[in-house]
Amino acid sequence: MARYSSERKESILNKLLPPHNMTVAEVARQEGISEQTLYNWRDKAKRLGKPVPGKKSSSDDWSAEAKLAVVVETMALSESELSQYCREKGLYLEQVKRWKQECLKGFQSSEAIAKEGQRQSKADKAQIKALKKELRIKEKALAETAAILVLRKKLNALWSDDEES
Repeated sequence: MARYSSERKESILNKLLPPHNMTVAEVARQEGISEQTLYNWRDKAKRLGKPVPGKKSSSDDWSAEAKLAVVVETMALSESELSQYCREKGLYLEQVKRWKQECLKGFQSSEAIAKEGQRQSKADKAQIKALKKELRIKEKALAETAAILVLRKKLNALWSDDEES
């Protein structure tokens, strides 16, 4: 059983990423490594939070861990270094910036999240109250219309009886 250095494994896994975007089968044939070994390496890298391709073809479909790993890796990079990183990984600068904002949004204090939940709950209760009121009014109108129809039917029946006599 052959042993591969971590640098060698990383360079092989990089072939699965953009700009190469090679399939596991292509890399396995080119490097003379079994596909299962590559799948195992990819899964281990994924568990470590490294961005590696999975079953999802689009980088927006990557797991949250992979997106966070990209944000962490790019946090200290300058704008030009970030652009270079994005080109190497096949990402867009806007994606990385959006992922960063999503991460920061996720770290909002629980108090702010609870306050937003209370505000939403209050708005929902007011809407429910208004809808119930509207429903009551419509039910009353429906009942009134039904009563008028019944009375009209009785009146028509009474008039038709009078005409027959």
